[in-house]
Amino acid sequence: MESVLLVEGLGVDEDAHSGTTVQHVFRKRSHPRQPNLRQVHLIHAELFEELAQDGFEVGPGDLGENITTRGIDLLNLPEGTLLRIGPDAVVQVTGLRNPCRQIDRFQAGLLKTVLPLNSAGKVVRKTGLMGIVLSRGRVNVDDEIRAEVPAGPAAPAQVRLISRRRTRRPRTSRTVVMMPVSINLASICARRKDRNPPACPGASGPVGPSPGTY
Repeated sequence: MESVLLVEGLGVDEDAHSGTTVQHVFRKRSHPRQPNLRQVHLIHAELFEELAQDGFEVGPGDLGENITTRGIDLLNLPEGTLLRIGPDAVVQVTGLRNPCRQIDRFQAGLLKTVLPLNSAGKVVRKTGLMGIVLSRGRVNVDDEIRAEVPAGPAAPAQVRLISRRRTRRPRTSRTVVMMPVSINLASICARRKDRNPPACPGASGPVGPSPGTY
């Protein structure tokens, strides 16, 4: 596969997390009608290089992401940022990805490494962003990505509990930054519903609903 199809309101075509309502295995059991704010998962390739310095072997798809980017500061994009990927697809940032203990089953000690504490003692979540698809489009390897940041003061995206409220569309006035993007298709194939494969390491969020997590 050299491309993926992003479907408006659903996510990545044929992906296990595609749907209008929550697809997270554990949250689906207790809150099946919650909106799906985890339709697309993006991770920056620079994270893999950082982890390699700590002795871990992690590549595209190993942490369950749909899209791997390079050259764009994903973790500091504010909630509501629009990511225009390729000629047509638009993904809206809904929050940071919160990894769970499945990652340690992939490689021991990895979870603690991707959830370090900063100088203020606060957790830093390094495993990328989650988003929803606003506009349908096919995304190819080496397509460009444009990040349109909401105007005015904005804080980086946060990890938060999925609520029943509708996700608000961001304001229209934006700053546009052009960045390259590369796509990892292995994670998409690994999570296809029709093949019923083992779960990708880290493909799901935390076990059960916990306040302040996403």
